[in-house]
Amino acid sequence: MNENENSAGSVRVEIYNQTYSIRSDGDNNYINDLSQYVDGKMREISSGTHTVDSLKVAILAALHIADELHQAKYELAQVDMNLGQRSSECSERLDRVLKSGETPPYESLNT
Repeated sequence: MNENENSAGSVRVEIYNQTYSIRSDGDNNYINDLSQYVDGKMREISSGTHTVDSLKVAILAALHIADELHQAKYELAQVDMNLGQRSSECSERLDRVLKSGETPPYESLNT
């Protein structure tokens, strides 16, 4: 190990049988988790495609990870949209109840 690898902002990781020294201000455990995830994806890809070209494996793994990211972003956008709609519906109901001066149904059950 050289001096940079021993510094506080560096962590050594192994991805697909290659060792890398990653410099980061972040949490080393997080970097290790990410590295293990990428390594796992690459191994999954290589076992499914039977290719030994590490560059091809890395590109295919990157595409799979990018697909996961985009799917997660899409799902989050859907959740945000649904939450926004439900929030608007609740706000409208609350406004109607407050304007009408009626007791909301849940209050009448508790009294």
